[in-house]
Amino acid sequence: MTASSDVSPARELLGLLAEELRRHAPFAQMAPADVAAFVGAARQTYYAPGEVLVQPADGVVTRLLFIRRGAVGGRRGGSPDSAVRMHYEAGDLLPAAAVVAERAVTHTYAAHEDCFCLEIDAAFARSLATRSAVWADFLVQRVQQLLALSRSALQAEQGAHALSEQTLESPLAQLPRKPPVACSPDTPVMTALQQMHDRRVGSVLVLDGQGQAVGILTRHDVLSRVALARLPESTTMAQVMSGPVQTLDIQATAQEAALAMSRHGIRHLPLTQDGQVVSIVSERDLFALQRQSLKHVGSAIRGAADLPALVAAAAEIRRFARHLLAQGLAARVLTEMLSHLNDLLTERLVRLKVAEHGLDLRRAAWLAFGSEGRSEQTIATDQDNGLVLADAVDDAERERWLAMAREVNQALDACGYPLCKGNIMAANPACSLRAAEWRDRFARWMDQGSPEDLLAASIYFDFRPLAGAAELAAPLRDLVRSRAQQLPRFRKQLADNMLRMRPALNWRGALDAQADGDAAWIDLKRGGTAVMVDAARLLALTHGVTATSTRERLLGAGRAMGVRPKDAEGWVGAFEALQMFRLRQQVRPDADAAQPNRIDIRALTTIDRSLLKEALRQARELQQRIELDYSA
Repeated sequence: MTASSDVSPARELLGLLAEELRRHAPFAQMAPADVAAFVGAARQTYYAPGEVLVQPADGVVTRLLFIRRGAVGGRRGGSPDSAVRMHYEAGDLLPAAAVVAERAVTHTYAAHEDCFCLEIDAAFARSLATRSAVWADFLVQRVQQLLALSRSALQAEQGAHALSEQTLESPLAQLPRKPPVACSPDTPVMTALQQMHDRRVGSVLVLDGQGQAVGILTRHDVLSRVALARLPESTTMAQVMSGPVQTLDIQATAQEAALAMSRHGIRHLPLTQDGQVVSIVSERDLFALQRQSLKHVGSAIRGAADLPALVAAAAEIRRFARHLLAQGLAARVLTEMLSHLNDLLTERLVRLKVAEHGLDLRRAAWLAFGSEGRSEQTIATDQDNGLVLADAVDDAERERWLAMAREVNQALDACGYPLCKGNIMAANPACSLRAAEWRDRFARWMDQGSPEDLLAASIYFDFRPLAGAAELAAPLRDLVRSRAQQLPRFRKQLADNMLRMRPALNWRGALDAQADGDAAWIDLKRGGTAVMVDAARLLALTHGVTATSTRERLLGAGRAMGVRPKDAEGWVGAFEALQMFRLRQQVRPDADAAQPNRIDIRALTTIDRSLLKEALRQARELQQRIELDYSA
């Protein structure tokens, strides 16, 4: 249908239009001459509400439209009764894919409201792509380009914040608290040295009855004051400690701590609050503010001898994640690193507790379920875990494993990984079963389970052993894969459960947010990533894909289904974009711990709104594809 008006912009408007375009992707990244060429070739058009912009009956598309104001919806085919599947608003280009492929559109696009556009000939759009790589890439790979632009903006935004965190101007109160290894003045020196050895620390602080520091013994003091002096075993700490002890209030800065260490020639500085020692900072801690690495954090976890050390290490993991985010790492890389470090922490904690309880890890394996099982943990993550026990474990030994698991779950909670509200934790007897019991449970779910059973059980299907006898879990993995191939009813139930969730788009295809005062919230997990995770799991089980991560499942299933690589990459790009939005929200200083996956769309930039909408659109298209396959 012909537009209601069709005029070339007046010459005096060209500069204003170019400035307007540069507020949107990809024009913000294009050379000024290429933006000017687009504006010079454009026509201004207007479409009344309900008026069709382009439809399949028009044949090969001849125009590319940039929406300046208003909104456009796309319906499959030409029926006015069909659901709106696509939604475009100010700043969007359409129909880009059809222009690139030189084909007709597959949807009918009509104005939802008064719609003002800039239109260029499709031939000119393609010719512009021959001289502007930014323009060409955006037309061909919209999700990936939006994601790259958003990531660049995030890097600039978070970089300054991360840099300020790493400077010595940081308040000491922001550092993870490390309760010092301490003793009383009358403690035998050999007892204190044993503490230093067991806790793998370089000093022991001597406190009086009021918790105030009266002395300190460091590893460097031991040689001259204890070993060479050949003191008797009855020697007390009061006889060998150094004093008085230099301390610093915890509200001081790291720079002040560094100066105090330099002035007094010391490597450890107790931190006080209201006169009592509450933490200790070392020269190494201050150095870590300036340089932090995966190896550094991993070494701290592997060397942790007790729960306080692991609590400090968990805080380092979250700090490290913020630094990685500021460096512009992709969500996939960041979540894999987070999951790896969380794995290390959990494994270390399990091994410590197993040793305390006198258990044998060759008779059990600690399992991670859900996002940790997929290696896709974000910063705000709770616990989903279990135990698979050897079939030879009797009831008495099983009770000992449950007691150990309760302590691990509580310790993980102390480290910042909240207890699972659904009680999917190893301390729950239903999640700590013998290998044969697990196999029977999975088989029952898959063979006879109701849709509600599978909805609750789906989190278990993404499991991975973290510590102990991994071979105990292997038959369970084989069972899930083989049963899924044999049971179309099971796959249909998984599909039905997946289709219960809907991406956060309304019937028009616009972002569907819940208004709350000046904010408009979307739950990125419930209305985004969960849809793609469930879809990827179903496709992987259907097509025999052995991968457990959502990314590899989507790519593997795409190959098995004969999907064009760029389409499967679009699914992956959409999932990564949603994960990145979740990570960004979770590192915000004002992040809501109770709602870590909610995002205020009114606070997003134009590029980020476009990226979020495009990612959710990809999620809905993937869901609709599965719906067609399982509609019978």
